[in-house]
Amino acid sequence: MKAEDTVRPGLTGTAELVVGEAHTAPRIGSGRIHVLGTPVMINLMEAAALAALERHLPEGYQSLGIELEVSHVAATPTGMRVRATAEVTRVEGNKIEFHVEAHDEVELIGEGSHKRVIVNVERFDKRVQMKVAAGPAA
Repeated sequence: MKAEDTVRPGLTGTAELVVGEAHTAPRIGSGRIHVLGTPVMINLMEAAALAALERHLPEGYQSLGIELEVSHVAATPTGMRVRATAEVTRVEGNKIEFHVEAHDEVELIGEGSHKRVIVNVERFDKRVQMKVAAGPAA
């Protein structure tokens, strides 16, 4: 399956959350200040990309994140809403590129690029199961 068959540049998706204590840097192990942790912002950006993409994929296919390059430029305190957006900027073969941004209620807090690849779930799962059967490397 080629992504170009169902996915086009310009598709967008969003994801939101209200920052709670569980989303702060100390709680997720990425710092000591009680503000939105960078890994949570990244997760929200990936969720926005999924929202843009997944509904356009045929049965038996899904996307996997393969690359993310973002900056986290402003802190967001608990209690504030964060909204991430993702826009498809390029489609080539089974690879999709996105521009991603995150804003809190005041300002831009992060932006960058994200890439995902479209996979056949059955084939992907077979490869994973072969790795499980091979066991850990000695």
